[in-house]
Amino acid sequence: MSTSPPFSFMQIPKFSPHSAEVLGTDGHLPALSPAKLEPGALRAHFNHPMAGRPEAVHEPSWSGKPPKPASVLLGIVTRPEPTVLLTVRTAHLTSHSGQVALPGGRQDEHDANEVATALREAQEEVGLQSQFVSVLGCLPLYITGTGYKVTPVVALIDPAMQLTANPHEVADVFEVPLSHLMNPANHRRHALEWQGVRRQWISMPYDTSQSERLIWGATAGILRHLYDFLQAPL
Repeated sequence: MSTSPPFSFMQIPKFSPHSAEVLGTDGHLPALSPAKLEPGALRAHFNHPMAGRPEAVHEPSWSGKPPKPASVLLGIVTRPEPTVLLTVRTAHLTSHSGQVALPGGRQDEHDANEVATALREAQEEVGLQSQFVSVLGCLPLYITGTGYKVTPVVALIDPAMQLTANPHEVADVFEVPLSHLMNPANHRRHALEWQGVRRQWISMPYDTSQSERLIWGATAGILRHLYDFLQAPL
């Protein structure tokens, strides 16, 4: 019986997402109104049994291996203008180094469930204590091309939180207005040809006077998943 060679991130073609050709944006789709982004409206959407829920997303696989379970915390900080908590991964990590990410990681055998994984990882990566977190619910699985079946755990975060980044995993912690991420005019579309397969992906640039952040890959895909969920009528 033949076996596949072990997966290596070296199999993934090298390219710069910052200079990738922009094929277009989704500006023809409506931005979510501020009213839909308020904590009460978000909670109602997750509590409503008839709310439209997008199907699981499957990225084309780079490895051909069965995906491993993982979770991320899509944390919405309840400031006067709600924001999403994001990190920049350190440059020395073997996977997704230097990328913008949601706090999260692989499920541990001691985790009770997907939510427990997301909360544990957020505490380990950025020092987020669970008493500042109110879980709203989970989006459907997002299965990455690099071999993970990710459960996005959506939660409200009290802005009174006090964060301490783990320097081994996190180079920076920052927030992006939820309204920016829930406006499809900021969702840029790209494509990559590799081994005869066309792979499409989304990026969401966010620039401030202090820094430039490019949200792409699975993180952008999960945020787009949230938009698809919230724009569906109750």
